[in-house]
Amino acid sequence: MVGVLSSRHILVTGGAQGIGEAIVRDCLAKGATVSFLDFNESGGKRLAHELAHQGFDIHFEACDVTDSTALQQSMSRLEEKVGGFYGLVNNAGRNSSADAVEMTEDEWDQFFDLDLKASWLTAKYALPSMRKAGTGSIVNIASIHAHMSYPNYFPYAAAKSGLLGLTRNLALDEGKHGIRVNTVSPGYTLTPLLQEWFDSVPGSMERALAVHPLGHFGEPQDVATMVSFLLSGEAKNISGADFRVDGALSARFAG
Repeated sequence: MVGVLSSRHILVTGGAQGIGEAIVRDCLAKGATVSFLDFNESGGKRLAHELAHQGFDIHFEACDVTDSTALQQSMSRLEEKVGGFYGLVNNAGRNSSADAVEMTEDEWDQFFDLDLKASWLTAKYALPSMRKAGTGSIVNIASIHAHMSYPNYFPYAAAKSGLLGLTRNLALDEGKHGIRVNTVSPGYTLTPLLQEWFDSVPGSMERALAVHPLGHFGEPQDVATMVSFLLSGEAKNISGADFRVDGALSARFAG
């Protein structure tokens, strides 16, 4: 897989840490020019500086992907500087645990702006250059919650399920332009976000580990490897599909 993304310009959202950072690093290692967006300006600058110092072609814009105007401006600047986008990875997002009665409409709207709407917006602004080139690959990071879920995670499950639907239709609509669209659905993956949840719920890590068929959690690199494959020409006939990177967790009954 070394060099399979050579001369490709890949944009990653939420690339400053966790799965997003692993995707940024893996795409660079496979020859891509990588741009990434993150609202965490200090973290993004720190990562970009480190990778540039190592000789990689890396570009960072601090951006809130839920702000349509700011997003369009950031993507336009990157396109002017680096060139059109070949690949797009929609990774930015967060968890949401809520009670269906207690959650407010504003909380719902803010959450869906990030976990669903932003993936359409980035596609909206990246697709023109892909259509012009007659090629491209979009990978949306969904979740195991699109297939099975956990009590009180109804907003997260709904948003990630919506992402699967968005992916299917974009794959249908953009295929005629040579553009492929897929999702990757991680299970438990050892990121700061997951660790924060484990720390907040005593015993949750031990209970989760006990039901994993492979006996371990995933690493961000496991997701990144799948994403790089889907971005590459090695996956030229794969579109409209969802890939679960969950160690077979979703293959089992709960009981």
